[in-house]
Amino acid sequence: MLEDALLADLVTALPSAIRLERLTRVLRSHYACDAVALLRLQDDCLLPMAVDGLVHEALGRRFLVAQHPRFAAILARREPVRFAADSELPDPYDGLLQAHAGAPLPVHDCMGVSLFVEGELWGALTLDALGTDVFTAERRKLLQRHALLLEAAVRVTRLEDEVRGLRLVRADASLVETVEGRPVGDEIIGQSPELRRLLREIEVVARSELPVLLLGETGVGKELFAHRLHRSSARPKPLVHVNCAALPESLAESELFGHVRGAFSGATTDRAGRFEAGDGGTLFLDEVGELPLSVQAKLLRTLQNGEIQRLGEDRPRHVDVRVIVATNRDLQQCVRDGSFRSDLYHRLSVYPVTIPPLRERGKDILLLAGSFLERNRARLGMRSLRLSPAAELLLLRYPWPGNVRELEHVISRAAIKALSRGAVRADIVTLEPELLDLDAQATPAAAALPDAAPAGTDAAALPGALRDAVAAVQRQAIRQALADSRGNWTQAARRLEVDPSNLHKLARRLGLRDDAP
Repeated sequence: MLEDALLADLVTALPSAIRLERLTRVLRSHYACDAVALLRLQDDCLLPMAVDGLVHEALGRRFLVAQHPRFAAILARREPVRFAADSELPDPYDGLLQAHAGAPLPVHDCMGVSLFVEGELWGALTLDALGTDVFTAERRKLLQRHALLLEAAVRVTRLEDEVRGLRLVRADASLVETVEGRPVGDEIIGQSPELRRLLREIEVVARSELPVLLLGETGVGKELFAHRLHRSSARPKPLVHVNCAALPESLAESELFGHVRGAFSGATTDRAGRFEAGDGGTLFLDEVGELPLSVQAKLLRTLQNGEIQRLGEDRPRHVDVRVIVATNRDLQQCVRDGSFRSDLYHRLSVYPVTIPPLRERGKDILLLAGSFLERNRARLGMRSLRLSPAAELLLLRYPWPGNVRELEHVISRAAIKALSRGAVRADIVTLEPELLDLDAQATPAAAALPDAAPAGTDAAALPGALRDAVAAVQRQAIRQALADSRGNWTQAARRLEVDPSNLHKLARRLGLRDDAP
């Protein structure tokens, strides 16, 4: 019975993500529907915490409640709410059900229930079906009863995360990434091992007072990670952001350290600089490699003794500022070229943090795409905006030289292009590969899907070198999924989002038969 399965998970020690995934999977099976989603309410948005039956990119979507009347109706009531096939309210999951990912089909039957934890609205559970009259009155009553168990599961998960976090803080180790308490606008979206390791590293260094040097290619989101570092620190004052590349050389010193009246032509009043504005908080110097050498010397002095001196003023001022800097330049090369001070470089690089490029983050690409799809859907007033399976595969194969920023622009351009070519806002609009304009630079060997060959292509028909590269990626993905699933092939298939029987066939073809049961 469903109650037995839910209760069994409640008394079992499980990672929060696994518990919530199992919960949605059991519910989908019990209610014989096509998709289940558990969503957490945060800053007027619903954030998917676990889904079963929806396309992978749905986990990256952020649903503003005010823009989705079905969500608003569910959250406004304590009892389950059903939306029949003839409901005039648009369904946020139209075209996103995994069972028919290749076809933009609308949801025909839907019900949901609000969830409360410790008396406060926590979020919602939604169930969707492509058939009609799936959610009968009897099933709605059943969901009312099951909602109590769902709320208990969410509460247990939250308590476990809090306890785990306290233990890790005491041990000065890494914290578990959670959605709760995190501003949605500054959210770092992703689930890849590379990103998780980086976030754990950031949580550790954030509690120190060390300067942090953020390294990474253009567009990886260094500003978001700087905000993350500041929020995870104990500093109460806000983060002050300075784009060093935008500072005119003649005004850079005044902008950072301030000036007094008469210090230079046009200085008619005393003015505090960014270091004083950041006193008690954090100063983020973006593109620090662009600072003039004269300003670099004063910055070094501030880092060494915590003092600044306004331009034209004799007396120093003490400031308590934690400095985070970022650059996409090779500062070591800049030191060799003489454009960056060696002593400042060593002072800033006490703890360097390298942010991985998007091409190394696997299916995080789809989660980020989902976020940008939902944002553009709302901005353009569209009913539904989705990717075709071929477009998803293309995104996973593309090298992304411009990283997250480029992905955002690609999705935005594709959405506008779709409308300009006749797409109707009231329909389910599907973005196909030709709208993305990425084909020329796609790299098939970098595909993150278990079966990296294009749909309908026989892997044996690929050129030898490419076939070997694809097979290597497939083997690595399968072995990693098996390791993460402790050798359970069914769970590994679920992680890879493939049918278990197809996974066994692929494993035998790749020479992994001895590993298969």
